[in-house]
Amino acid sequence: MRSALTLAATLLLGTGAAAQGCGGSFTGFVDGLRQEARSMGYDAATVNAFFANARQDQDVINADRRQGVFQKDFISFSRSLISQNRIDNAAIYGQRNDATFRRIEREFGIPRGVLLAFWAFETDFGQVQGNFNTLNALVTLSHDCRRPELFRPQVFAALELYTRGDFDPIRTTGAWAGEIGQVQMLPGDIIENGRDGDGDGHVDLKGSSADALMSGAQVLSSLGWRPNEPWLQEIVVPDTLDWSLTGLNHEMSVRDWERLGVRARSGDLGPGRLPASVLLPMGRNGPAFLAYPNFHVYFEWNQSMVYVTTAAYFGARIMGAPVYDAGNPTPPLSGEEVMTLQRKLEARGHDVGGIDGIIGEKTREAVQTEQERLGLPADAWPTRDLLNRL
Repeated sequence: MRSALTLAATLLLGTGAAAQGCGGSFTGFVDGLRQEARSMGYDAATVNAFFANARQDQDVINADRRQGVFQKDFISFSRSLISQNRIDNAAIYGQRNDATFRRIEREFGIPRGVLLAFWAFETDFGQVQGNFNTLNALVTLSHDCRRPELFRPQVFAALELYTRGDFDPIRTTGAWAGEIGQVQMLPGDIIENGRDGDGDGHVDLKGSSADALMSGAQVLSSLGWRPNEPWLQEIVVPDTLDWSLTGLNHEMSVRDWERLGVRARSGDLGPGRLPASVLLPMGRNGPAFLAYPNFHVYFEWNQSMVYVTTAAYFGARIMGAPVYDAGNPTPPLSGEEVMTLQRKLEARGHDVGGIDGIIGEKTREAVQTEQERLGLPADAWPTRDLLNRL
């Protein structure tokens, strides 16, 4: 889970803390964290014990620089993550935790498939939670100057969890980016949304599936999940559709989409009053989905377009949706070609969200604008034809 700066962490920090420096001597940096923690009211013994074994972890930096998996296209990415083994395990773990899922469905209106998909992708149902020392990961990423504003507050959130007996600076381990437990939550998110699902008086996201699932549901609810509403549904779109109407930046009611010939591939579309967007992750010749308001909540969990679409689809698949129709999309650009395209789009004044070789929502919006300008089908899928014309 890649959360934004949480309210809880912000409250822990007070004002201005996130603006403190990064880089320089690592020892001096940790000393600065100690001083800041003392200024927040933590006693010296607690602070010194918490930071006593803090170390810089180069493996964390290497992992942060190595995220090329998100350059994959939707079909490749989803097929690599959605295996028959995960589908079978979703059924097994769903039944094994049936009471917890029923409680979540009653309290939050979140179908079990949504959380089972996250649980599968994040840790394979708790089996692979990561072995990075969490404190070292957070301090290392706070010292690194790429995104200190995200990770520095999480150091102090971890300190707060330590004072509550829910974090061990030596033994707590997790993902390279500081997420902990079966659904991979950052310390600030645990403070804000952690739930004691099994009633033992502690929030243990590593050892308790009930705690992890209830906490994950609380996160989604706090991010705006609309109870008992759909999130993503495969559709069939007519060849005559105006492709410039597609994309997450264009919304119409389900009723209006139906008038334009959009149909559910299986079952019925959501209520006619709901706003929705037509999502074509690989253009007009590939898979097609209708994205409802709950789909946008996924981006608060992880900002990768391909991850979000895959997680949302897998949740629907667990709930009974068929294997999507892959269609016959135009072959994707390579990562280098996407970066070349992004540079050309930037040169034309578009905000593509960075030159990273990843086809995110900003890159897609820029592509769609240029396709319209050039008289191409404006389905937001970058092709070599578009690259050459630019």
